[in-house]
Amino acid sequence: MEKSKIVNIIIISDSVGDTAFNLMKAATAQYPDAEVNYRRYPFITTMEKLEKVFDELDSCEHMLIGYTLVNSDLQLATIKFAREHGAKPVDIFSSVVDDIHAMTGLEPSGQIGASHQLTKNYFDRISAMEFAVMYDDGKDPKGFLEADVVLLGVSRTSKTPLSLFLANKNLKVANLPLVPQTHIPDEIYQIDPKKIIGLTNDPQVLNEIRVARLKSYGLDPETSYSNMDAINKELASAQALFTKLGCYVVNVAHRSIEETAALILRHLGIEDEM
Repeated sequence: MEKSKIVNIIIISDSVGDTAFNLMKAATAQYPDAEVNYRRYPFITTMEKLEKVFDELDSCEHMLIGYTLVNSDLQLATIKFAREHGAKPVDIFSSVVDDIHAMTGLEPSGQIGASHQLTKNYFDRISAMEFAVMYDDGKDPKGFLEADVVLLGVSRTSKTPLSLFLANKNLKVANLPLVPQTHIPDEIYQIDPKKIIGLTNDPQVLNEIRVARLKSYGLDPETSYSNMDAINKELASAQALFTKLGCYVVNVAHRSIEETAALILRHLGIEDEM
């Protein structure tokens, strides 16, 4: 049986995750024929945050999970998840930490992000990450006016992971879920349309994602959330709003987070240096 050439690199870190990303990027460069996709999950410092990552990845296949986690409980949970999903877990630095302990008898500090240079770029990135978390899912409409990018989309169009990915490029990102018959904040109409990105999806793909998500929670997969007629109405309503705003629209179906981000950065005229 021929093996798949697809490799989904998952990076989970209790800090920014640059160490894991750079190492994985160097390794995958050795395989130019592989179809490599990256997903980064930074600042995963609690089990609750880690469980949300697992929810995102539940239906993902061909995973190689690289992690830089100081907390042993988070490490074990990641290893367990990887094994249950047929993925390969890769501990980026624990073996080196253990080797130094064995050689010196010294105890590691357990400090998260201890290797980072405290540069302006680093602090800007941290600030952007905090902004993305603060203004995720339309928690505070004033964030739309302060954001560099505003993502709009129906449920399961990758708004949150895309927000964090773009935040890692030092962009302040806010996002708003589009729920049928829900009031759109006035602030949305006050933003430069170029900053607004509409996220859409193919109806069938969206249906499959939502059904899988409901099943992962042990819920009935046949609900209005996954109903094709309801999905088509949601997508049509979202498209009507995008047209009214005159914003750039990206269909995320069959696109990785990286591919979608690249289209957005190109639209904004920002060169991706990472």
